[in-house]
Amino acid sequence: MRQPLAREALTLLAERNGVCVRPLPLRRTDTVTGLTEVVEIPCGARLAAKCKPCAERNRRLRIQQIREGWHLEDEPAIRPDRPGEDALDLVKTRAHLEFDRAAVHYQPMTPDERVEQLAELDARIAEVDEVLAETDLRGHLTPKERDDRPRRARSTKRRHDSPDLPRLPVDPRTVGRAFQGKAGQTYRPSMLVTLTLDSHGQVHSHMRRGAYVIPCACGERHHPHDPKLGTPVDPTAYDYRRAALDAIHFARVLDRWWQNLRRAAGWNVQYAGAIELQRRLAPHAHFAVRGTLPRRLVNQVAAATYHQVWWPPFDEFVYTVDRPPIWSADLGGYVDPATGETLPTWGEALDALEDPDARPAYVARLGRVDARGIAQGSKDAERSIRYVTKYVTKDLTEHAPANSATQKAHADRLHAELSVLPCSPTCANWLLYGVQPDRVKAGLVPGRCTGKVHQRATLGFTGRRVLVSRQWSGKTLADHRADNRAWIRAALGGDAEQEATPDEKDRYRFELARPEDPDVLPLEHRILRAVSERIRWRAQVRSLSATVPTQQAA
Repeated sequence: MRQPLAREALTLLAERNGVCVRPLPLRRTDTVTGLTEVVEIPCGARLAAKCKPCAERNRRLRIQQIREGWHLEDEPAIRPDRPGEDALDLVKTRAHLEFDRAAVHYQPMTPDERVEQLAELDARIAEVDEVLAETDLRGHLTPKERDDRPRRARSTKRRHDSPDLPRLPVDPRTVGRAFQGKAGQTYRPSMLVTLTLDSHGQVHSHMRRGAYVIPCACGERHHPHDPKLGTPVDPTAYDYRRAALDAIHFARVLDRWWQNLRRAAGWNVQYAGAIELQRRLAPHAHFAVRGTLPRRLVNQVAAATYHQVWWPPFDEFVYTVDRPPIWSADLGGYVDPATGETLPTWGEALDALEDPDARPAYVARLGRVDARGIAQGSKDAERSIRYVTKYVTKDLTEHAPANSATQKAHADRLHAELSVLPCSPTCANWLLYGVQPDRVKAGLVPGRCTGKVHQRATLGFTGRRVLVSRQWSGKTLADHRADNRAWIRAALGGDAEQEATPDEKDRYRFELARPEDPDVLPLEHRILRAVSERIRWRAQVRSLSATVPTQQAA
């Protein structure tokens, strides 16, 4: 039983050589000659638990992106191409359809005729949007969903319990200041910023000052692998509800932080970072920030940043998971199981918040902020880049695994709190608080909402794991991949500028091949062939790469 497994040996060899262990077979058909062949593409997984080589390739690409954009000396050149005439004709057609749809509401007709014409116009609009999606236009012309309901406006006046911030006109520049040294050198420092949530109660911790271990709040000195680390010192006093709500709304707080920072700094601050979990299971973020800012200003912005959740109150349960409201097909909504009275709708619950004295259901804030200056080209810069991306290939809960009974109980208690809190206006858990969710429908089960917030793998945080501002490097991940491919072509003696013409792009038709197809080899055979090909390819690149400038290759 201790003998190595052949399949594990193959997987280990593939991972060492950067070969995808779950390649996708595609059938490529040449529409001109009719030739059909099976080609393989990497699965592109971003988690090492699914495919370690693909996840590591994506992490290296993020490292390259952060490195290229962190200490830029010139503004990134972002000049989108002008749209073609075909795209403009489609946009013009879409504009006429939008005008016709608005005109239907003013034309004299019966309600049934109006509904029929609106449905016909919506179908034509959907067809035009599908054609627009196939063009080279980036982004969406209109929102994905049409919402004819009036938008509720909230006051943007700052809260009285938050300090005021300087509000400066935001300069469009994205490059930080440069400083001249005594010997004439030019320094362009940047920052590494860590944002955390506020404390929800004392937890067991391990902190060092040199060789000295600082005593924990419990009075003990824990070793780095103590099973108590990250768990509350007093579980009965730990605020699990606030911890769950802060995790749910942490992404919104980060967005507000960058908005406040740019307004207070007076220029378009750029950032690139990732979200991780602390040992106490609270999300926190590490960001590489281009340029430097006074630490006093950074701390001031953190103290003044908050996010108000304007939802109906959800402080107390009105119903239980065992006895929730029931669906009434006749009334088209949920009713009280005892009295049969209809629950307030989402719109009616929001109408109560129009009162000038109304308060938000919850206010999420930031906690401690740590900012460090990073010099360009130093060892700290490379170390910080890997520090920011060290957990990109892992799932969120893999950052702080529960290895002891105490840590498992802490994670279970937090997950239990998340399972009954509302995650969005459409969450089924609103039924527990006596309110019908937005866009209510039959079949909602409170306590079993399918939103990612309530899953044990996320523990409340469902935003993007990697956050990169739009003008960080002036390139997307696809652009960085194209740069790497151009370098490889140059190293192998090909034409780095060679690209497929539009006719060649339309020449081939791709479809997913099935594993049971007779021309698709077994997975083990395909991995063995890919490993041999990668070893030969790397040997060829090493022999020819000395003739071209060195650059990070994917």
